[in-house]
This record gives sequence, C-alpha cells and structure tokens, in this order.
Amino acid sequence: MDDAQIERFLRDGFVRLGGAVPRRVAQDCARLLWRETGYDADDPGTWKEPVIRVGDMAQGPFAAAANATALHEAFDLLVGEGRWAPRYSLGTFPLRFPHEAEPDDAGWHIEGSYLPDGATWPWANVRSRDRALLMLFLFSEVGEDDAPTRIRVGSHLDVPPLLEPYGEQGVSILEIAPRLDRATAHRPVAYATGRPGDVYLCHPFLVHAAQPHHGKRPRFMAQPPLSPAAPLELERPDGDYCAVEFAIRRGLAREG
Repeated sequence: MDDAQIERFLRDGFVRLGGAVPRRVAQDCARLLWRETGYDADDPGTWKEPVIRVGDMAQGPFAAAANATALHEAFDLLVGEGRWAPRYSLGTFPLRFPHEAEPDDAGWHIEGSYLPDGATWPWANVRSRDRALLMLFLFSEVGEDDAPTRIRVGSHLDVPPLLEPYGEQGVSILEIAPRLDRATAHRPVAYATGRPGDVYLCHPFLVHAAQPHHGKRPRFMAQPPLSPAAPLELERPDGDYCAVEFAIRRGLAREG
C-alpha cells in the first residue's frame, strides 16, 4: 500500500489489494471449500442451494492466506503496528451459486462484532468494539454477474453519527439496519469484483450488501474480521490515530 491507497481508504472506506494472496494458495483454499459444499465443481446439477455458509477453516492454505506479507503490511498502515491481532484461520464463507431462488440476506448493513448478554444478533458501537477491519478474500473469479458484494462508497463516514448516541453499549445491527440504509442511500455503489487472491480491506462501518447470483460460476469468498489487539480509541492524547480511528473521527466531524 502507498499514501494514495490510505487516502482512498479514508475517503471511500475500502481498498482492493490485487493478488495479495498468492494464486496457488487461493486455488488450494477453493479446493478445500468445494469439499465442504459436497457439490461437484464440474456438475452444476449438483448445486442445489443459492448460498452455502462455511464456518472457520484453519487448514494450511487458509492460515497462509491470512498471513500474506502484503496483508500484514497493510494492517500496520491501516490499524497500526502492534494494534491488530494475528489470524491463523479464515471464517464466514458465504459461497454463492447460480440459482433461480433469491437469497434472503441481501439487505444493506454493517457487520456486528460482539454479543451482549441475551443478544441474538451481533452488535456494534461507535468505537467498533472487537473489529478493526472487515476483509473480503476472493477465492474465485468474481465479475459483476457473479454476486459480488455491493459496497456503498464512502458510507463509513455516515455511520459514526448514527452509532454515537448508543455509547459504549452499542446497538444491534438488526435494529439499526433500516437507519443505516436510509442514511447511506445517496452513496454510489461499487462491486467487490476481482480474481482469486484479491483482498478488499474495508472500514468496519462500510455499508454493504449481498445480491442474487445471475452468472454461471460460483462465487467463493471469505469475510472474516481483523480484530484489534486493544480497543480502538477516538480520543488519543498523543493524536496518534490509525486510519480506521481517523475515519471514525472524520465521520463525527472531529477531523477535517
């Protein structure tokens, strides 16, 4: 990453790192994911569901993907050296297949990151508790017809004022989703397209959504969080804010 990409992250809420994961590693990840589906990659007749969700995967290729050198360097620049927790697995794989049925998970939202006692949906707060980044790892070719994640460009700046009234406790993402949708509807839409091994590093408050698959090739992707090593801070006496914190402050009109 360079200064222009950091500025793009602050402005747009995401950057795409092309080929961040070596292609062979991405191919090995895809092979293991096909095994999890129980489907035949060469026989579309076996692709019975529009979405299959796979949980945490810690085999060698996934650990290698999470620890690619380009990603570690980017984490240092966006979150801060020593301020992020290493990953040794990847998880939350929404694998999408061409299908006539519409998915029921295509609403605009941000990702929650913690569960208060008694909560059934993840919550978020203005300091992005327990989440430093949202990451989108592509393990297949993804074109605009292949159900790429939709991204509202710059929406991460609209979210902090909506979360701030809820304080440290935060709010369920299910409860606040309609307000997030309305507040960011004016933003232009981008699509998380790319090649196996590309990684999108997204601000945790970036508003995004799934969509139906109108193509012919399945879309394999992981969307794990990068966790902070210590809580993000919005008031640092030394002013040493990372890019993620700086963007939140900008959304709160604490930065120019």
